[in-house]
Amino acid sequence: MKNILMPLLVVTFILAGNCLKAQSPKIGHINMQELLAAMPESDSAQTNMQKMTKEMQATYQQMQAEFNKKYEDYSKNSKNYNELVRSTKEAELGDMNKRMQEFQTSAQQKLQEQNQKLLKPILEKATKAVAEVGRENKFTYILDAPPQGIVVYIGADAIDLMPMIKKKLGLK
Repeated sequence: MKNILMPLLVVTFILAGNCLKAQSPKIGHINMQELLAAMPESDSAQTNMQKMTKEMQATYQQMQAEFNKKYEDYSKNSKNYNELVRSTKEAELGDMNKRMQEFQTSAQQKLQEQNQKLLKPILEKATKAVAEVGRENKFTYILDAPPQGIVVYIGADAIDLMPMIKKKLGLK
């Protein structure tokens, strides 16, 4: 019985030791915000968003100027209006104000949708590059580590993947 048990224990300890060596994870980190900002596609997306935002602001300011003009006219002349004209002007001002609020809400929604539409392919490209570098270099985990992010500590032996991923994307 001892003859069978001893070799079995030796084999068990050898296998356990090998498993422990094979299980050490390889962890890297990247600042995705910095990576996205370094990509040239981000510049064109930002330019596109700024243009769209300026257009929306110009339209809103035009609406605001028209509203202010009509409101000033109403304020100056309301004493001279009969009841029907006064209520019509008030309803017109109320409708203009409502349209301005609806425009503002719609503009914010459109800007958010456009931003997501423009950033989606950029984020997908960056994520794909991170995954490829992870596979090629046999990383177990890659953490997003923004400067003010969730990762509390990054040790000196931690691997910053920014140079590898920038190289993969052809960035400097």
